Amino acid sequence: MCGRFVAATPPDQLARYFGAGLAETLLPENFNVAPTTDIYAVVDGPNGRELAVFHWGLVPVWAKDIKIGNRMINARAETVATSNAFKHALKRKRCIIPVDGFYEWKATPGEKRKQPYFIHRLDGEPLAFAGLWETWRGADRQAEQTLYSSTIITTSANETMAPIHDRMPVILPASKWDEWLDPKNEDIASLQGLLVPAPGHLLTMHPVSTDVNNVRNKGPHLIEPAEPVEPGE
Repeated sequence: MCGRFVAATPPDQLARYFGAGLAETLLPENFNVAPTTDIYAVVDGPNGRELAVFHWGLVPVWAKDIKIGNRMINARAETVATSNAFKHALKRKRCIIPVDGFYEWKATPGEKRKQPYFIHRLDGEPLAFAGLWETWRGADRQAEQTLYSSTIITTSANETMAPIHDRMPVILPASKWDEWLDPKNEDIASLQGLLVPAPGHLLTMHPVSTDVNNVRNKGPHLIEPAEPVEPGE
């Protein structure tokens, strides 16, 4: 799964990197983005790609309560096309969620606590997570304000991630961004073919402080290398 990530690149730089228009709402840098917060996503809009703000935790159009989004922060690639929560969005509401890196926790033998790791691109460029988005206007679909929400699609781990966790986010190469974002593309089989593990050589990782366990900590020190927890410590 993917439950925490880093979003520190300035929005104007993100917009240029993805060839997108700048979001109307600007978010502060956050080195510990947690579910239910607002995040950036790149979508295909009327005038081309747009960098927009979405609630992290997809709320399906039929949802009775916004809290369902708390359980919809990730969508499994293997079932996204058949899940009632995601299949509609997969057909025509796809997005890219840009991140600077993400965190995952590794179990330490003999220890209850897990060692957090920061995973990012070897070249330092942003990661393009495959995502879905949806709109929600309340249980009766009559709310004055529309909620725009999103989820991150995950797949099986590649050889780099496997020692840490058995899942990882789907990372789209730049050559596939247009295919993924195009709302007119309804070739589900072809789209599912994009939802595969990224090459192992794309990523690198290092252990970081357990300060990241507390969502109130959001500073840049969270991604600095730290000595891993040793058994018995």
